[in-house]
Amino acid sequence: MTRLAACSCGQLTVACAGEPVRVSICHCLDCQKRTGSIFAAQARFPRAAVTITGPSATWSRTGDEGTTASFHFCPTCGSTVCWVPDAAPDIIYVAVGAFADPAFPPPSVSVYDDRRHSWAFNAGDLPMEHWG
Repeated sequence: MTRLAACSCGQLTVACAGEPVRVSICHCLDCQKRTGSIFAAQARFPRAAVTITGPSATWSRTGDEGTTASFHFCPTCGSTVCWVPDAAPDIIYVAVGAFADPAFPPPSVSVYDDRRHSWAFNAGDLPMEHWG
């Protein structure tokens, strides 16, 4: 199986062969800032199973643990599609949302739970309108 992730405008794509090594969500404050959401969801794939096509700009960030990752984003629409941690250069992280696939495998790991918004996993129970 090959899955295709893409930026919002479709110029930057990432084709991933096989199943992800791990799917996780991260509640760290930097991921919240990077995504503009309350957490980030990412799938890890072996570098050998990933083909990146199209233009990308990069930005590097050093996290709380002192490791650096290089984020690849579309220079036109700004969507971050994938990133490579310097500590594990044989792995590429791909933003789960970039696959635009509601059937994508769910996460099995949650990190930085101490920074999780208290309502994050209860959003369906909040008193709000729900639209199909």
